[in-house]
Amino acid sequence: MSVKQLPLRVAVVGCGNISDIYLKTMPKFAALRVVGVSDLDSDRARAHAEKYGIARAIPLDQVFDDPEVDLILNLTTPESHAAIALRALESGKHVYGEKPLALTVKDGRRVVDTARANGLRVGSAPDTVLGAGLQTCRALIEAGEIGDPIAASAFMTTPGHERWHPNPAFYYQPGAGPMFDMGPYYLSALINLIGPIEHVSGMARATYAERTITSEPKRGETIQVNTPTHIASQLGFANGAIGTIVTSFDVWGANLPRIEIYGTTGSLSVPDPNTFGGVVRIKRRESEWEEVALTHPYAENTRGLGVADMAEAIANGREHRANGELALHVLEVMQATLDAAAQRRTVAIETQVDKPLPMASEPFAANVESMNV
Repeated sequence: MSVKQLPLRVAVVGCGNISDIYLKTMPKFAALRVVGVSDLDSDRARAHAEKYGIARAIPLDQVFDDPEVDLILNLTTPESHAAIALRALESGKHVYGEKPLALTVKDGRRVVDTARANGLRVGSAPDTVLGAGLQTCRALIEAGEIGDPIAASAFMTTPGHERWHPNPAFYYQPGAGPMFDMGPYYLSALINLIGPIEHVSGMARATYAERTITSEPKRGETIQVNTPTHIASQLGFANGAIGTIVTSFDVWGANLPRIEIYGTTGSLSVPDPNTFGGVVRIKRRESEWEEVALTHPYAENTRGLGVADMAEAIANGREHRANGELALHVLEVMQATLDAAAQRRTVAIETQVDKPLPMASEPFAANVESMNV
């Protein structure tokens, strides 16, 4: 199935916490129309449909074959991402999912290959890279404001999710940890700013064998840690730039930048890649750091922007930006980082990907009737 008419009819599968921001934002885009929601918990699906004025709560065993659905928005938990995506694609639906694309490179390849074989599209979070902050940074780099990028650093450090998340055990199992949890934001940003990655090396450790939950409702329960929780990696970019990335659940506090890009004539401070806006700062040669005004739209939380971009791309016959090939490249880099640490060697990256198209300086067409949602 190749849908050319807009709006694309979207069914949301998975009505967990992240679904709320998507359901608030997507009605603002003229390219999208949410026609249904679905969840293993049918009561929760019905509650979401009522809360957001959606016509239908569709049973999970029916949503994939529903003729009124063009695209499945996959907001299930990570271990279900590949299975849900494959079922959607095999049913003739486009699919856009939360990160990561899958828990293994093998499953990620199956998703991308299945989409290609069926003439369908796969998209994947994060779409924060399409926001005002990262796109302003990209425009500065591509305009030569810091010269040629020669290096980058990225840091994501927290003391762990058991302090606030209601069900944090998954974050300490294979397929999660700080790299798989937050790495997609940082790596997607770096690839958009600098380009694809050719090889990685790294070191990793699990500092604590178990964690005690201090959040509700599971306060006092213990979690067995089965994946590294502090990971430091070196990234070799195809253009010769060298990157350093640290992701950690073991750091109580740090005075570190989120992302910085270092060029031959200056440096760029990039805002938190888990947000759409943020402060952009630049230092040119001998000058002091100065703040740069954002030059692109979508500085507010606009999750669902990637879905709208994919719908516009389908209608216009272009590649969408938060695409499956990029998500697969990110997934391989994350897995290769852990493999490099375990094997104490440099690991080559097999997937090849182009930098996505930059965003335009004007927003997509809005759905005027939904601007107050």
